[in-house]
Amino acid sequence: MDPLEAIVAQIQGLSSSSSDISRLHTILRQSDDSLRSESNRLSPILSLIDPSIHSLGFLYILDAFTASSALNQPQAEEIVPIITRFISACSVEQIRLAPEKFVSVCKRLKDQVMLLEAPIRGVAPLLTALRKLQVSTEHLTPLHAEFLLICLLAKCYKTGLSILDDDVFEVDHPRDLYLYCYYGGMICIGQKRFQKALDLLHNVVTAPMTMMNAIVIEAYKKYILVSLIRHGQFSTSLPKYCSPLAQRNLKIFCQNPYMEVAHTYNTGKVADLEAFVNANAIKFESENNLGLAKQVVSSMYKRNIQRLTQTYLTLSLEDIANTVHLNSAKEAELHVLQMIQDGDIYATINQKDGMVRFLEDPEQYKTCEMIEHIDSSIQRIMALSKKLTKSDEQIACDQLYLSKVGRERQRYDFDDYDVPQKFNI
Repeated sequence: MDPLEAIVAQIQGLSSSSSDISRLHTILRQSDDSLRSESNRLSPILSLIDPSIHSLGFLYILDAFTASSALNQPQAEEIVPIITRFISACSVEQIRLAPEKFVSVCKRLKDQVMLLEAPIRGVAPLLTALRKLQVSTEHLTPLHAEFLLICLLAKCYKTGLSILDDDVFEVDHPRDLYLYCYYGGMICIGQKRFQKALDLLHNVVTAPMTMMNAIVIEAYKKYILVSLIRHGQFSTSLPKYCSPLAQRNLKIFCQNPYMEVAHTYNTGKVADLEAFVNANAIKFESENNLGLAKQVVSSMYKRNIQRLTQTYLTLSLEDIANTVHLNSAKEAELHVLQMIQDGDIYATINQKDGMVRFLEDPEQYKTCEMIEHIDSSIQRIMALSKKLTKSDEQIACDQLYLSKVGRERQRYDFDDYDVPQKFNI
């Protein structure tokens, strides 16, 4: 019998029970190299196997078939529907036996939809694949970053946000965390959720590292700009728990124009800031940060208008325009309306005389919605505290950790081991 026919027969005959699938997995691992060597003959075999029943066998054959060579657009058009159908139909229990192969196939789907210049075709399948691969919503898989990248390219920001609300506590590879937080930050920027973007970018910048990498540098550049947009200021000092490597090098890599734009922002002069951004527009654009830099300029107008609310109860649109250096009262009105809509200020505009009346924050923190929000936050913090306690207990019982701590104590904790000398008096 032909070796390929024998493998197909085994796939079809060994998918009824967990013991059969375990035996099949051993056979497939041993046949992996031969499958790859016969990749040009595998396409017809895929039609003979049911992906919902023979998921493990289908995965091995699909992986060998798609790994064969660089694809062109006609081949990609053939393969994308096959992978999409497999992701939708496959058995969770079976594909988790070979997670690396499943991830590889899904990454090739991403490459192929990008080759076809149709990233939106990969959004739904990758979300399904991600959820099937996850043991729990707290687990960060290698597909999280791939999914967020596809969402960015397809401009499906809201779909990307659906996984960013999950609390992540388990990470297999550091690079997955870097990319997840970096792309997630960009998704939140696209939705103008700047605080969430800051939190994600902060995770990249402060994550442990043994060497500098491009992801951290690019995240820090965006972190500077988003800090200015969200808070109107940027602190050059990183937290103490940040890697010493990052503390020494990030400012150097991002000195011009990013650290400089933060310095210019602190002067409070809109004209100087706008001139600086225009002068460095080519640099910002080459790093895909020109849009953010322009939002930094707009945020300074907002900050200046917010300062007026601390001094005046009423002010004309004309006076606002003159004070914050806008071109006209109409432009001032547009800024004020947008700030009211975003909740940055509380005010009313009298259209007849062009007067703006600044109001106090109406929130009294006693509505049912606010109480539910506070309760939800408390519950989340309590759950996090329990996880930290459990993690601390696991580390305290870890033999490798205890042996390392013991070696360190022998070097530094002399009082525990030195016996005081006795003198006869």
